[in-house]
Amino acid sequence: MLPQPSRFASRLVNSLKGVSSRLIRKKHDPSIERALWGGSLWSPSYFAGSAGGAPLSIIRHYIEQQETPD
Repeated sequence: MLPQPSRFASRLVNSLKGVSSRLIRKKHDPSIERALWGGSLWSPSYFAGSAGGAPLSIIRHYIEQQETPD
């Protein structure tokens, strides 16, 4: 039986964050240590969304048009 989509996404993100955190921390780069979020490389949250099959060029254009927060 396949996991529910929300559980699958959560497990996938958890795994990606864990593996990437271990690989990045292995480098022992001081700039990384200064940038940590209270000792954590990643925030505890994540966002997963769907673009409904829109072409990548449309999604890229949409993202590029977003304003950055002040």
